[in-house]
Order: sequence, then C-alpha cells, then structure tokens
Amino acid sequence: MRQKKAVYNILTSLTLQIIVLISGFITRKLIIQSFGSNVNGLVTSITQFLSYITLLESGIGPVIKAVLYKPIAKKNLKQIENILFASEKFFKNIAKIFIIYLLCLGIFYPLIVRNEFNYLYTMSLIIIISISTFAEYYFGMTYKLYLQAKQNSWIISLIQIFVYLINTIIIFVLIKLNFSIHLVKLLSGFIFVLRPIIQNLYVKKNYNITFQNVDKNYKFKQKWDGLAQHIANIIHANTDVTILTLTSNLIEVSIYSVYSVVTNGLKLIVQSFNEAMEAIFGNMIANEETKNLQQKFGLYEIFYFSIISIIYGCSIILITPFVKVYTLGIQDANYSNYIFGYLIVIAELCWAIRQPYNNLIKSAGHFKQTQVGAWIEAASNVVISLILVYKFGLVGVAIGTLVAMFIRMVEFIYHTNKYILNRKISINIKKIVLLIVEVILIVFSARFLPLLTYSGYINWFLNALMIFIVALTITLIFKMIFYKKELKLFCKYILNIKKVRKK
Repeated sequence: MRQKKAVYNILTSLTLQIIVLISGFITRKLIIQSFGSNVNGLVTSITQFLSYITLLESGIGPVIKAVLYKPIAKKNLKQIENILFASEKFFKNIAKIFIIYLLCLGIFYPLIVRNEFNYLYTMSLIIIISISTFAEYYFGMTYKLYLQAKQNSWIISLIQIFVYLINTIIIFVLIKLNFSIHLVKLLSGFIFVLRPIIQNLYVKKNYNITFQNVDKNYKFKQKWDGLAQHIANIIHANTDVTILTLTSNLIEVSIYSVYSVVTNGLKLIVQSFNEAMEAIFGNMIANEETKNLQQKFGLYEIFYFSIISIIYGCSIILITPFVKVYTLGIQDANYSNYIFGYLIVIAELCWAIRQPYNNLIKSAGHFKQTQVGAWIEAASNVVISLILVYKFGLVGVAIGTLVAMFIRMVEFIYHTNKYILNRKISINIKKIVLLIVEVILIVFSARFLPLLTYSGYINWFLNALMIFIVALTITLIFKMIFYKKELKLFCKYILNIKKVRKK
C-alpha cells in the first residue's frame, strides 16, 4: 500500500508542479507586460511580507504531521481527532491574529514604497492579496497536514491542479480585457479560497472526522521545538525580497522574482519527490522498521541525487539565457545577470541536497535536537545579506542565501546519519561528492556543445535538450560505475511498485 500511495503522490505532485511552473511563467509575464516591472515587484514584495504571518505557526505544521504518523499507523481515531481539533483551533487563532497583522501592514508598508505608489493603491492591494492566506489558515491547513500524514498528498495535488488551471485562465482573460491589477488579484484570491474549503469538506466527509468527543485540553508536547526550523525556513524564503525592498527598489525585487519563478519551479519539482517520501519514511519510523528505513533511504538518495544533479546542472547553464528570452521586449529593467543566476542556482542546489535529510528529521520529530543549526542558518543569511546587499545588490543577497544553505546542509547530513539512520557519514559524503563532480562535468561539457544563439524559445529549448542529454549521460555513467548493485535493487523495487499498481 505504501508503494502504491508513493506512486500516486509523486505522479500527481509532479503534474501539479509543472502546472504551477507554467502558470507562474504565464501570469508573471502578463503582469510585467501589462502593468510594468514596478507593479510586479510590488506584488512580489507584498506577498513576501504577508507570508511573515507564518512566524506565528511556530513550526507547528511539521510537529503535527510527526505526531499524526503513529496514531494513523495504529488506527487510533480518537487520538487523531484530538490532534486535528487542537490543530484547527491553533490555526484559526492564527487567522484571527493575521487580521491584526494585516491592518498593521496596511498602515505601515505603503510608507516604504510611497515614492513609487500612492498610499491607497498599495494598501488596497495588500488587503486583496491577503484573502487567500486568511482562508488557508481558517479553513484548510489542518486537513492539508492530515492528508499529507496519511500519505494521501495526491488528493491535495488534484485540488490544487484544478485551482491553478482556473486561476491562470481567469488572470489571462482579465488582463487581456484590461482589468486593473486590483481586480485581477481580487478574483484570483477568491479562486484560491476554494482550495482550503474543498480540502476541509473532503476530509470531514471521507474520513468520518468529528470533534464531538475530543479532549479539548489536548496540547502538542513539541509545540515550540519546531520554532527554530520554522523561522529558518521563513528567512530562506523571504529574506532576499525583504532586504531588497528595504534597501533597494521594486525593480530589483521584480528581477529577483523572475529568477525565482525558475528556482521556485525547480524547488516544487524536487519537493514533489520529497513530500511523497516523507510520509513513507515517517511511517517506517513509527513502526520501528530501522533496517528497512536504511535500505530504502539509501536507494532513494541515489535516485534523488541523480535527479537533482541533472536538474541543477542544466539550470546553472540555462537560467539566465531563459530569463533573457522570457523578458524580451521588456524595456523598463535589465533582467540579464549571469553571476546572480549562477549563485542562486548553486544556493538552491545546497537546499535540494539537504531536503531528504530535513524531511527525515521532521518525520522522526527531531526538532529540538536541530534547532541550534536553524538559528545559525537564519542569522547568517540575514547578516551576510545585509552586509553585501549595499555593494553587490542581487548578488549580495544570493551569497547570503548560499552560505546559509551550505551551513544547514552540513548539519542535516551529520544529524540524520548519526542519530536517525545510524550509519557512517562517509556513505553520504561519497554520494554528495559524486553529485558535485557530476554537476561540474555537466557545466564544463556544455562549453563544447554546438549551442545556438539564445534568440527565442525554440533555440533555448534545443540548447536545453542538448545539455539535458549530456547531463543524463554523465549522471547515468557515474551511477553505473559507482552504484551498479544499488541500481539493480532500485529497478527491482520499481518493478514491485508496477505489480502493486496492477493489483
């Protein structure tokens, strides 16, 4: 059953991430073309400032999933209902506090950008963009976490696929009809309200969840243990845009956001593998399947590192040429910045390397044990970015992100190998060194390819195809040389999954 769910979760999640990526490309380009880079930067900046409300979560989301794994495995419905009731109460309180935060943001944020937009224009846009965030906390967060812990992320993905498709069509039509950015974002916000409401109704209807006999005094034992990790994640996601907003201008924010469309798209694809496996590894830990965990996680590392080697090896070469093609005809900002492109992709590669270990830590509930590293990551990201942004701008914040990601990556690898997997760290180091060598060879080999001039999407795609084939070849050769035995085991495991699907 775990294998079957893993297949569903990965396939639907991959489909979702591709749709999100395409949707992001379409809507971002439409906004820049129709309203300008300044407005795009404003929308990006407001969205990032609104996301700071997630600080109030205190890292409770991963904690809730971690405590759900065992009662779900043991089919303890009463305990599940206690956890979900406490979770829903917590997130509804955050939604109420969010309203206060929204009012404060609406009063003070317009003062930051008053030289570029008038006060009422900015304040009204803040309120409009906040609608979907409020709905997520008030209606759907608890049930999203429950479905993820139950290894049914495919349900969430299908709901989101529907919402993103509808949203993209509506934004396209409204912009082509010359609607204002306020009306475009308002109708888009109402569409995204559907997502949490549908999740809520689905869980209550299909899993017989009721709160009639719950323990209303139930509390999460590790409530504050995930705080440090949560803050570090928020800083990773939002620091760059926040610092650029406060120290630079909205044009720089817009440039950053365009590169982020690409890097966030890659992150979503990578996460589709990790999120599907997190619940499976969490289930193994809950059932104390130590040897099975070691074997399956080891195989997953090889497969996963092969994927990110190809993805990020190609992206280092292709991200800035893509941005240049994507922004052809846009005259109000220069979006071509090769050094920034290289650095931001390498930083995200460090993030990608650490994700399987991060998810394993969350599955095991090791929040308190890893909180020191989270504080170090958060502090280093902010301090380095602030020091370098004044002299190097976009490149400065990218360096801050890269250093912080590397520090946290090392800690995650050390902790999971020593305290969860109980294996020698040299096993892991070998895999990472191999990945780095593969990426370097991919980048180096691309210099000798007969690449076309990046004059349009077709030329970019043909170049990307050539680079991808080289990347795939290099990665497969290295894996066959160093992990022949493991590849056979992995193929056997895939065949077993196919048999399960047929049944």
